[in-house]
Amino acid sequence: MTDPQPCRVIGVLDDGAASLSPTALALLRRADVVVGGSRTLALLDDDIAPHAQRRDLTGQLSAVPGWIAAAREAGQTSVVLATGDPLCHGIASYLASRLCIEAVEVLPNLSTVQLACARLGLAWQDARIVSVHSKDAGEWRVGAEPGHGLYALAQSLRQHDRLLVLTSPDNSPDRIARLMVAEGLGDDFQMAVAERLCTPDERVVAELSPHDAAQQTFADPNVVVLVRSQVRSQPVRMGLADSAYHQRQPDKGLITKQEVRAVSLARMQLRADSRVWDIGAGSGSVGLEAARLCPEGHVWAIEKNEADFAIAGQNARAFGVSNHTLVHGKAPEGLDAWPDPDAVFIGGSGGELQELIALCLRRLRTGGWLVMNFVTLENLASATQALQAQGAVWDVLQLQAARSKPILHMHRMAAENPVWIVCAQRGEGSAVPATQGEGA
Repeated sequence: MTDPQPCRVIGVLDDGAASLSPTALALLRRADVVVGGSRTLALLDDDIAPHAQRRDLTGQLSAVPGWIAAAREAGQTSVVLATGDPLCHGIASYLASRLCIEAVEVLPNLSTVQLACARLGLAWQDARIVSVHSKDAGEWRVGAEPGHGLYALAQSLRQHDRLLVLTSPDNSPDRIARLMVAEGLGDDFQMAVAERLCTPDERVVAELSPHDAAQQTFADPNVVVLVRSQVRSQPVRMGLADSAYHQRQPDKGLITKQEVRAVSLARMQLRADSRVWDIGAGSGSVGLEAARLCPEGHVWAIEKNEADFAIAGQNARAFGVSNHTLVHGKAPEGLDAWPDPDAVFIGGSGGELQELIALCLRRLRTGGWLVMNFVTLENLASATQALQAQGAVWDVLQLQAARSKPILHMHRMAAENPVWIVCAQRGEGSAVPATQGEGA
């Protein structure tokens, strides 16, 4: 018995059969099973054999590997029709991961983003390709969490100068433009929209302002090209001066001081993709610097004081980060909805310290750190007792900085209040969080 033929995944453009090579067209015409979206099946209707089974994958992506496996087992030839290059945010890698690499043969076409750049005469080797070609993500909200369908785009806008965006009917160019305006990036990019490429209705609208595009509608299907028109800032990631933050007045100084902040962030052992909790955010300084240090991660921050919550939000907007969610509330309420963290910072406990410590140790991912700052002996004692009771591994660092201040024509050293930095990890016998490793 001969081995079953691989499923051919064929890239198609909107001019249908004209976009296919002779080899791809012959394979399609001979196929016993043809899988595709409603639009691509209709586009190539005349080139699908009358005897072929047609399978519409719209809303049924998870069923496709089973369809292909069944066809191969029955000795049938199969074709999957995809848009453009099936290996560029397409279905080919999905199929290969669920079948096997030998079960799939890819016949790529030009990507629609490649075509859009060709129409614009724009080099694209350094561009970032982002796909929002998914179910309706809803309008973007500042502070949205990683589960939002436009989240990856919001992060990429901060890190890249050229972006090529694969859209969908719901996640459309005008919605993308509104995201950019909401994030304060409406003046930083020029936008182009390439509509209905390779059809008689093709249109490319260039040099759009996101402010203008946010109010317009565009023909589907389309792709978006974003080119930065303002120099991308390269902000300091860690160790900003205290004066860089808005602080509550007249009680100026309700902020984790620069020296303490630096040591606390160092002890949190952050990685590029760390998930961070900031409990008792205050002015937001620790969480916001953590967000800059973790461009592929996310920070969830909570603050109970209404005035400090407003100031932390003001600082978040000034920092221009898109991976920071700020909540007005009193921990531990609401923390059960947050994903298990790689690091937790407690700057204020609201009188719930021992309960918070137990919860944080229980939820920490393997190797994660809990870092706490205290200025009173009572809170320090309460924290160490709770850590001892939980069987945690912990240590305490007393940090007391002194800053130079002018006196006449000289300078003296003025001491800051001492701060205890308590760092802890789960002990060997502690329970592993039930959701560890999940994206919940």
